[in-house]
This record gives sequence, C-alpha cells and structure tokens, in this order.
Amino acid sequence: MGAPETAKERSDRQLGELLTELRVALPGAQVLLGFLLTAPFATRFGRITHGQRLTLLSCLLLTAASTVLLMAPSVYHRLRWEHGGKTDVVRVAHRFFLAGSASLAAGIVVAVYLAGDLISGTSGAIASAGLVGATALCTWYLLPVVRARSAPVRDEE
Repeated sequence: MGAPETAKERSDRQLGELLTELRVALPGAQVLLGFLLTAPFATRFGRITHGQRLTLLSCLLLTAASTVLLMAPSVYHRLRWEHGGKTDVVRVAHRFFLAGSASLAAGIVVAVYLAGDLISGTSGAIASAGLVGATALCTWYLLPVVRARSAPVRDEE
C-alpha cells in the first residue's frame, strides 16, 4: 500500500474520475436529444395529439437540460483552469453531474412514456415509464445511498 494521497492528488484523481463518468453519461443524453430534435420533422408527427406534443416538448426540455448540465463540468473546469481551485471545480462539477443525471433520468422516463403511449396507449405508457423510472431510481440513486450507509468504508486498493 502506497503513501496517502495529498489534497492535490485527491482533487486530480476525483476530477479524472468525474470526467470519465461524464464520458459515459453524456453520449446517451446527446443521442436522445438529437432524436427528439428530429421528431417534429417526421411525417407522422402531424397525427399526434396535443397532449403527446406537450409530452414530447417536456421530454425535449428535460433532455436538453441534462445535456447542458452534463457538459457544464467541462466548461466550468476550462474557465477555472488557470485560476486554480480544483477542489471547487470537483465540488461544483459533482453537483452538475447529479443534476444532469436526474434530468436525464426524467427525460428517459418521459420518452418511454411517449413511445409507450404511441405504441400501446396510456396504460402501457404508464407501466413502461414506471418500470424504467423505478429501475433508474433504484440503480442510479437508491442502491449507492443504501450501500454507502451499510457498507464499511475501505481504503482504495
């Protein structure tokens, strides 16, 4: 086991880990946003109901917000880069990431609801969106919180 890391080494490591996590989440948000931006131009778009249009708009806004929030850590870091304060960058970027992932989860749930509504009606939409929402909630948020509270703290290997 090596020497304990310094505060600077810890900030460097945390920023690297955060940026790696963003590389996983951001493409999904960008692909969903790109698809949603093209949906109004599809030939069948004229046949959806007013409620479905509002659902699509809410999904578009949630996904756009998630894309902006998930990109924000990189921009924040770049603007702060020459001014130091990497600990602040990590703290703020962490919050951007959590807000962006929550917005992305909501956007995915609404997208699944809309697709379910178009495919099988309201009951299928509610069931599908509920299942996806519960899965995201459990795996993205509840499981890490429960594990953090119940698992003993271990030093990294």
